[in-house]
Amino acid sequence: MDVIELLPRLHLLRFPVGQACLWRDGGELTLVDAGPPGSGGAVAEAVTALGYRPGSVRRIVLTHFHADHAGGAAEFAALAGSEIVAHAADAAVLLGEVPGPPPVFGDWERPLHAAAQQRLPQGEFARPTRITEVADEDVLEFGDGARVVHVPRHTDGSIAVRLPEHGVLFTGDCAAASPADGAVLPGVFHLDRPRALASFRRLASLDTDMACFGHGDPVTTGASAVLRKAAEDHSAPR
Repeated sequence: MDVIELLPRLHLLRFPVGQACLWRDGGELTLVDAGPPGSGGAVAEAVTALGYRPGSVRRIVLTHFHADHAGGAAEFAALAGSEIVAHAADAAVLLGEVPGPPPVFGDWERPLHAAAQQRLPQGEFARPTRITEVADEDVLEFGDGARVVHVPRHTDGSIAVRLPEHGVLFTGDCAAASPADGAVLPGVFHLDRPRALASFRRLASLDTDMACFGHGDPVTTGASAVLRKAAEDHSAPR
């Protein structure tokens, strides 16, 4: 796992598939997403290497239920005692009470998904015992007032998290950056691509300077303009 400083208060944790972000408020940390199954120990090592105890991570905010983002959450929470936060519409899937609905693939997405699956641990993984459920526009106690932005339907409960006081946006998989050229685009593997594109346009309407994605390099300055241009370029379903 690579650990990359984006701001003095913000680090990107990059896994073989997907990535998470670690935000600092004084001595208190918040983890946005938690990596794939088996990542709990690596996250704890990264937190320690940055000079903090794993228990300093007060909460884990999950942008959605997919294993590359949520698979490490219960494992790390068991080490650190962290609260796990997610949208109410994804909570039952995260708890393992119901299966997660599969994406509706375009033909062009199938080989991408197969390649990603080969890089992820297979089988069941540890599930949280409790989820703190949130909804659109809820304010979370980090980042001087983090705001939940509900952006369905990558999953029904997909969220982004916005830090208005710091100009930072965590998009989850509603948006991504291409590994080939860094171009910003809507994410892939959605339940409903037209509605996911509408959610992408909502993110593009927000005022933000930095955008951190579930996959791909972040946009570290002028993110609003980049997202709006991408929304224009992807205005029609593929």
